[in-house]
Amino acid sequence: VQAMVGRILSGELYAGEKRKARPMGKKILSVENLSMGNTVRNTSFSVFAGQVTGMFGLVGAGRTETMKIVAGVLKRDYFHGGTVRFEDRPVRYRTPRPAVRDGIVYVTEDRKIEGFFETMTIASNVQLGALAIGTNPLTAVTPRNARELATAWTKRLGVKAIDADARVIELSGGNQQKVVLSKALIQKPKLVVLDEPTRGVDVGTIVEIHSFINELADSGMAVVVISSYLPEILALSDRILVARQGRVVEEMDIAEATESRIMYAAVH
Repeated sequence: VQAMVGRILSGELYAGEKRKARPMGKKILSVENLSMGNTVRNTSFSVFAGQVTGMFGLVGAGRTETMKIVAGVLKRDYFHGGTVRFEDRPVRYRTPRPAVRDGIVYVTEDRKIEGFFETMTIASNVQLGALAIGTNPLTAVTPRNARELATAWTKRLGVKAIDADARVIELSGGNQQKVVLSKALIQKPKLVVLDEPTRGVDVGTIVEIHSFINELADSGMAVVVISSYLPEILALSDRILVARQGRVVEEMDIAEATESRIMYAAVH
């Protein structure tokens, strides 16, 4: 395990910063025996409101695919594909739109390809996020309202731009990621899945995004963070799910989690 990581794992990376997990709220998501070909294989887990659930695994462990199935981005096996219950009712999303309407939002790991429209403005991107809910045409977001919403979200997330009419392509990677988060969170989700939320952003922005993720959980939202970076998983999570070969193989509370234990579960 140490050879794979490239440094000695003391198991005490956050010594002196150990914290208690936030109390579990309502069970908002229950997944049982979920399957999709050879990528997701008979996996089961739960997600609770008011907590950050970290999902860790090596490349090919099926973490992203599992949560994409939950959010309707991918389809599970038609026969024997398992059961997904959201807010205690069975759901089977075939596209993301009904999932968004119900309150599930997936934030992609590849913002440049799937996260935003780079030649459009911040306001236009945020407006499209609002429209994705399936707004009544009589109450559709106007360009003026879009700018007001974009301005509010840029202030809330600290997006550094001239104004809401700046094009996303002109922003730094960290500010682009904040726009992606704004576009998703304007949909007022009950469960938000953040796939590699700090990939390719600077250290200062990582701290800001981590603080915002904690605010979401403190407000009662259910948050799932998929990350390949162990320190990020340990810094954010209240509960940690470890995936291996398409299945969640271990669950642990943050108080009992260490780098070595998480990595051991991921490879053995």
